[in-house]
Amino acid sequence: MSASTEHAGTSDPALPGHTPTHTRPRVEGDREQEILDATLDVLAELGYDRLTMDAVATRAKASKATLYRRWNDKASLVIDALLSHKGPLTAPDTGTLRGDLVASFCGMGGLTDHKQIAVFASLLTAIARDADFALAFRRDFIGPKAAIGRQIFERARERGEIGLDLDLELFTTAVPGIVLHRLFLLGHAPDEAVIARVIDQIIMPAATCGAPNTAPNTHADPADQKEDS
Repeated sequence: MSASTEHAGTSDPALPGHTPTHTRPRVEGDREQEILDATLDVLAELGYDRLTMDAVATRAKASKATLYRRWNDKASLVIDALLSHKGPLTAPDTGTLRGDLVASFCGMGGLTDHKQIAVFASLLTAIARDADFALAFRRDFIGPKAAIGRQIFERARERGEIGLDLDLELFTTAVPGIVLHRLFLLGHAPDEAVIARVIDQIIMPAATCGAPNTAPNTHADPADQKEDS
């Protein structure tokens, strides 16, 4: 799946319960983004199951008719709200695998974005119970993020930082898998220091083992290397 083929407002016409939003008129001015922001606020507070078009309309100070003119149901509204805040759609290019991973998973839209994490937590039951919503979520929201992760590791392979036989699909999900496991099962909220330790102590040693250009401290922070020298 390519990040270039995934963008806001693109939907599968055959997907039940999710009308392609680009076929419906947009809400004028800044009101559409205000409605999408209100959707995320309600989603984080109440969860997907308890979110209603009425609740979003009240929070956004909009009429329910305005919402239904733009979105067929709450599934399509939530997907568009997620797409409006999913962060950059281009892979960072710091020149190193470690730098790209830190840039990708920290900051807005990453694993240290508390609002994003709260919204994601509110969607877990919907992903498990609603097959149509889960399909749209994975295709439109997770798909571009996975494509960025794969590109990061593909660039690292081209630079000789990782082995040619590395399972890229496995590694692109490793950082969020570990961090979200700690959050939802162990109750440990992620921060940049935790993500850096996951990258430095787990991902980098495993990914660079046997790589053509592996050298001591290739995964260390450049600032740390400068201090040591």
